[in-house]
Amino acid sequence: AAAPRPARSTTPPSSTSRRPDAKESAPAGTVAGESDPRFENGPLAVVDVEDGQVVAYCVGGLVLDVPARSIPALVDWTLREAKLGAPKLSGPGKDADPLLVLTEAACERYGLPAMLTEEERLAGRLPEGHKVIKQLHRAEWKLTKRGLAPWARIYRPATGSERACVQLCIPSWQALDTRHWDTAGQLPPAELARVLGVYASRVMTPRGSTAVNGLELMTALHPPTRATAPDESGRRTSEHNPGSLGKDAIDPMGWPPCEVPDGHPVLKDLPQFHVRGPAEKLFEEAYDWARPMTDAECSLRHLVGIDVNMAFAAGANGLNVGLGEPEYVEAPAFDPKLPGSWLVDLSHVDLSTVKVGKDKWAELDGSLLPSPFTPKGDRPTGPAWYATPTVAYAVELGYDVAPIEAWIRYDNGRYLDGWYNRLRDAFLATMADLGVSADLSPAGFLAAMDGCKSRDPELAIVVSAVKATVKGGLGKLRERPRGEGWRPGEPWRALSRPTWRPDIRAAVISRTRINLHRKIVKHAAFTGRYPIAVLSDCVVYAADGESPLDFLPYREGKPLPGGFKLGINPGLVKHEGTQSVLWGEEVRERFNAPELNLARYIKDGTVTDVDNGE
Repeated sequence: AAAPRPARSTTPPSSTSRRPDAKESAPAGTVAGESDPRFENGPLAVVDVEDGQVVAYCVGGLVLDVPARSIPALVDWTLREAKLGAPKLSGPGKDADPLLVLTEAACERYGLPAMLTEEERLAGRLPEGHKVIKQLHRAEWKLTKRGLAPWARIYRPATGSERACVQLCIPSWQALDTRHWDTAGQLPPAELARVLGVYASRVMTPRGSTAVNGLELMTALHPPTRATAPDESGRRTSEHNPGSLGKDAIDPMGWPPCEVPDGHPVLKDLPQFHVRGPAEKLFEEAYDWARPMTDAECSLRHLVGIDVNMAFAAGANGLNVGLGEPEYVEAPAFDPKLPGSWLVDLSHVDLSTVKVGKDKWAELDGSLLPSPFTPKGDRPTGPAWYATPTVAYAVELGYDVAPIEAWIRYDNGRYLDGWYNRLRDAFLATMADLGVSADLSPAGFLAAMDGCKSRDPELAIVVSAVKATVKGGLGKLRERPRGEGWRPGEPWRALSRPTWRPDIRAAVISRTRINLHRKIVKHAAFTGRYPIAVLSDCVVYAADGESPLDFLPYREGKPLPGGFKLGINPGLVKHEGTQSVLWGEEVRERFNAPELNLARYIKDGTVTDVDNGE
């Protein structure tokens, strides 16, 4: 059962009320603003209209009366009276701006359309001549370059340390993507305040898509600058914050060509239709591999999928990544402690004989395993670019490596550790509220996971959003412009961000894929079982029974060291789904795709479209 939701002790002022039937916005100990009187009403409010009166639903069931009659007045009221916002997440950081979520009724009350037109939706904003934008300009409020959009920022330039900024979220303009927020945009105001309030208290106050939040969280935890110690006159100045990415982006023309996506300015001299291969481009991506089943596997009854919890977050934990600019080196000695990109030939690594422990080797059937070095699981055929974790794994398997060249980042650190910890804690706390704790037995964990989302659908939305924050934030590290790549003279705004770091994204994906392969190898060496298919963080095995416990080698409740372990912590696995072997064979035969990736469909067995394995 979900954790109890105790009433807050703060006595609301006369302009507020608390709905007696309202759920607490967050389980015990997670309501932002409780300890900071500046933000005693929490990080955000959902603004609605009831019986002709504008009201603001805050966390904890608190409801404020809103006297503002226009959007500029609403912004003023928020900053002067509403006591909304959240404290900064790190010492040199900034407090979170208050967030106002406008319902359709609130939009109409304040002169905004309840829905965007098709033209406005494609533009992603209201036109500059809209009356509300004119009202804001007359009141000397500014909008960012994205304008009055589904997520908008209304501000005045900061004076000293004082900020005057309010974030807007408009769900009816599709601000809350249903892929990540499910039905949050259709929830009643109090319930929506609860969902967003839990996310704000455990992750951060949302200020855009989950991908934007993932990136903003990195910066909030590692601000680019900090204040110096006071000088003789007591003045402080700004300096680089150690461990951060700094405030200046890397010069686009200074990027290693192997690390950037197609269309990047540094590749402008390549022939128009040139296709870069592994020796020119870093192909660190998640797995998409499958193989035909053996006769022995076809004689079993079931295909069972297991899925790694928060796999990419776990891949970021403890990972050393580059902080500064890279340095080019020819014929370097490989150093697993140095983040970078290495051109090296790993085609000699033979998975039929691998090292699985100190002075311990295992003989495996390499034809039944994906290569750890390519997303498609094919064995490399020559030199290719790899991130440090991939090359380090080749050494771990017992093979020598001799890099031809490399781009190495000597200025490095564990930049993502705080980010991982924050998202891990948010995930675990919310899953615990859904009845899935970290101390359950394997069988108890499987039972607790069964139907956990139905115990509190609102908190299940938070879980989905936290997961999307991980993947989206990492994706933003290599954000590309809309359309077919970059053309000279066109903007690629992401390149101006210090957080445009495709090398960090590649390192996390590399480590995540290697972590998974290491478990697959341990499992094969100990049990003789090999995966049928692997898709990103999901692995499918053939088994006699329907449960992961029918093929995971637990002994007296203890898992195989270094192998798969059932549990809710990031890096551990859960049951993804079970289908019959006959289902798998029939689907592959129906679509004439003997290597169709069954991991894509194992969850519910629905197969609507396939690519015939190509």
